[in-house]
Amino acid sequence: MAEKLLEMRNISKRFGGVLALDSVDFEIERGEIHCLVGENGSGKSTLIKIISGIHSPDPGGEIYVDGRRISHQKSSNSVREGIQVIYQDLSLFPNLTVAENIAISSRVETGSRLMKWKVTEEEAMKTMDKIGVSLDPRREVSELSIAERQVVAICRAINAKARLVIMDEPTASLSKKEVQSLIRVINELQNREISTIFVSHKLDEIMEVAQRVTVLRDGKKVGAFDASELTRQRLSFLMTGKEFEYSKLSPYPGDEVILEVRKLSRRNNYKEIDLKVHKGEIVSITGLMGSGRTEFVLSLFGMNPPDDGEIFVEGKRITPRSAVAAMRAGIAYVPEDRLLHGLVMEQPVSKNIVLTVLKRILSRIRLLSKVKERTEVRRWIDELSIKIPSVDSPVNTLSGGNQQRVVIAKWLAINPKVLILDSPTVGIDVAAKDSIYKIIRELASEGISIIMITDEAEEAIYHSNTTYIMSSGRIIGKYNSSELTEKELYEKINGQ
Repeated sequence: MAEKLLEMRNISKRFGGVLALDSVDFEIERGEIHCLVGENGSGKSTLIKIISGIHSPDPGGEIYVDGRRISHQKSSNSVREGIQVIYQDLSLFPNLTVAENIAISSRVETGSRLMKWKVTEEEAMKTMDKIGVSLDPRREVSELSIAERQVVAICRAINAKARLVIMDEPTASLSKKEVQSLIRVINELQNREISTIFVSHKLDEIMEVAQRVTVLRDGKKVGAFDASELTRQRLSFLMTGKEFEYSKLSPYPGDEVILEVRKLSRRNNYKEIDLKVHKGEIVSITGLMGSGRTEFVLSLFGMNPPDDGEIFVEGKRITPRSAVAAMRAGIAYVPEDRLLHGLVMEQPVSKNIVLTVLKRILSRIRLLSKVKERTEVRRWIDELSIKIPSVDSPVNTLSGGNQQRVVIAKWLAINPKVLILDSPTVGIDVAAKDSIYKIIRELASEGISIIMITDEAEEAIYHSNTTYIMSSGRIIGKYNSSELTEKELYEKINGQ
C-alpha cells in the first residue's frame, strides 16, 4: 500500500452562519496525482486553504502529514512541510527574471539580501532540468506566455522543496497543446514522488491526468473515486446531482445572412477570411492558440482594424474602426477574460449591466435616472436568471457563472444583431456551463447571430450549427458541427 503524505479527518469549517465544509475526509499518497472537483461553492477553496494553513479547521478536525498529527496548521508550517499552492494568478513577479522568480524562495529562506546572478541562474537551470523544461533564465516573466508562467510557478515550488503541489485551475487559460505540456510536467513531478492536487472544471482533463478524484458537493464529500472508473457523464452527476444530456444542433437551414466577411486580412494576424453567419445561427471558431481567432473577432468589433477586405451587416458594408462603431452596427463582444476586460469588479451588478447603454437611461435633464437603471437591470437579471443578493452587490462577490451572465447582460442591453463570445465557459463549473449553453441557444432562437470562440471540441460540436477551424491566420475548414466527432475535430485542428 502506498504511503500517505497527507491525511485529513472530519474537517469542518464554519464562517458565521455558513457551513463551508461539513465533516470532510481527504487523503493523498506520496507521488499521487489527485483531482479535487465540485461546483463553485462546494468547499474546494476552503479545503485548500486549510491544507495550506490559511484557515484552521473547526474543533474536531485532524490533519496528519507523514503520519504525524499537525496540531496548529499555519501557512509557515505548511511551507516547512513541503506544501505549495499555485493559485490562478500564479503570484509571480512580472518584472523579475525567470531565474529570480524560481530562486526567490531560497533567498528568503536563507535571509540573503543580495542576489548572486550566476548562482541564481544555475539554481533555476537545475530546477528546470529536474522536470525536463527549458526556459531562458534571463527573460522577464512579463514576456512569457501563460503556459510558460505556469512552468515558472511549478519550478519555484520545486525549488522550495515542495512535496505536495496544489494547482488551482491551472489549465483555465491554456490551449489544448499547452495543457498537454503541463500534464507532462505534472507526470514528471510524480516521477520525483511529488504529489499533486489538481483543481479543475474540465472533466476530460481530470480523467486524463488523475489517479483518483475526490468530489465535493455543498461542503460535503461525495466520495473518492479511481479516475479509471469514471466517465464524464458520471462525474458531472456526482458533482451536481443532475444529468446533463445535450443533443447536437442541426445544420442551420435559414438563408438570411446577418454578418458576412469577405477576404478580411490584417498583417501578422490573419489572411483572407471568408465567413457568413445567418440569423439565429451559432457559429463556432476553433483552432490552436495563435491561430488568429481572437484577432479576427476583435477586428469585427473595431478593436483591431483590418488592412483589407470587407465586412457586411444585413447587407450593408461597415468599416468598424472602434468598438463604438461596431456597437452602432449591432455587434457586441464578450471577451475571454471577463475579470480584466469584461467587468468593473469593484462596482455593483447594476452599474456593470448599464455600462453600454448609459445614454438610454438618462433623465430629461440628462442625469442618470435611477428608475430607468433599475428597470433595465431587473429586465436582464430576470431574463438571464442572474443569482445575486442585490443589484448593489459588487460583481467580485459573485460566482464565475453569474459574473459571465452579467457580462452577457451588459452586451445584450444594446440589442445586438451579432453577439461574439470568446471562450464563454472558461473557468466556470459544470452546472454554470449548462446554464450558459441554454442562454446561448435561447438567444439564437430569438434571432441573434452568435460567433463563439472555443478550445473545447465538445462545446463546438454540441453547441453550434457550424464550425470553422483556423490555423496560422487562415480558415482551413468549415463543417456542419453535428457531423463531427470530438476525435475528428481534434485531428483536424492538429492537421492530422
